[in-house]
Amino acid sequence: DYHLLGGGDSKEVYVGWNHVQQIEIAWNQIVYYEDDEKLFTEEATLLKSLNHERIIKCCHYWFDSESKILNTITELFSSGSLKKYIHNGVGVDLVSIKNWGRQILQGLCFLHSQSPKIIHRDIKCDNVFVASDGKQFGLAVCIMDGDFVKEKEPKCTPEFMAPMCLLEMVTGEYPYMKCSNQMHIFKKVYTGVKPVSLGNVKDYRVRDIIEKCILPMSVRPSAEELLKDPFFLYNGRSSTFETCAPVDNILTSRAMNIKHLYLV
Repeated sequence: DYHLLGGGDSKEVYVGWNHVQQIEIAWNQIVYYEDDEKLFTEEATLLKSLNHERIIKCCHYWFDSESKILNTITELFSSGSLKKYIHNGVGVDLVSIKNWGRQILQGLCFLHSQSPKIIHRDIKCDNVFVASDGKQFGLAVCIMDGDFVKEKEPKCTPEFMAPMCLLEMVTGEYPYMKCSNQMHIFKKVYTGVKPVSLGNVKDYRVRDIIEKCILPMSVRPSAEELLKDPFFLYNGRSSTFETCAPVDNILTSRAMNIKHLYLV
């Protein structure tokens, strides 16, 4: 029992039913090249070993060698991504921003504590999924599109190589969304040009924490350090933010190599 949920050129995601546990699951089918099977096996094995409440759980995987398809079975977060949640008419206030950010940081701290360290490098609201109660979140760490990132060869979403998920939560915009191509974005990221949308953040507390997150890597606080920041330790008073117009399309997660990524 399954039906198509979504997908792209090299991946399809189906909603299925686990008859043993009586729960819905996500069945992911990813096209791969024969030379990638060994690497995919290593990555899928590592992904399956991850066990944390803030990380979407991979329950099982197998290869269809004839069709060159990797199948993975993961948890299904039926309420969709945080991007969809935010643009579904849900008000974004300071308490929500703090709670969402805290849960994402908890997932990142777990990934960074692994040996070897797992670096996500594509944290955006499309890759954060909401549980059915609307309160709990799961971070997607997936093998997708057969596109792996090698050392010193960044292939993730450039505007999210630095932690800017909070900026997206508040403004409703992708950082550098007005850039015409990825090379233009890379140039701005590497030369330290801040996203124009940062000027739309009026709350000084949120702006301050975002400013900390987009500092150069050498002085940027770690996920563990950010969790100890007073901004995330205390919820404080609720105040509503003005967000920009929502982005039209909900993009799919980008590929990542969960063993060999390095933070820039």
